[in-house]
Amino acid sequence: MSCLFCKIAGGEIPSKTVYQDEYVYAFEDVNPQAPVHILVIPRKHIATSLEIGDDDNELIGKLYQAANNIAKERGIADRGFRLVMNCNAEAGQTVFHIHLHLLGGRPMQWPPG
Repeated sequence: MSCLFCKIAGGEIPSKTVYQDEYVYAFEDVNPQAPVHILVIPRKHIATSLEIGDDDNELIGKLYQAANNIAKERGIADRGFRLVMNCNAEAGQTVFHIHLHLLGGRPMQWPPG
């Protein structure tokens, strides 16, 4: 498979690993937009949120649980953090493998974009 995030999760492309288990892989974004900017991805390839099926509900929960735990470990949970999942090009999705952007460590602005 030629998916960048599948290769990262599979260890073919180096990354700064933050967390990993059987279902989830998290790593530091190479172009951070906040002091804490971590990408949380499923090991299963799902191109966009539109392709999340009923059988993926538990997996999506694991993504959010991992993100919450990372936020606590990084000391940003109590201050606040943002979780973002973009869907398709106009929303800013550039890698077509679903992923949560965990952003924190500074005040966030609204609206975001």
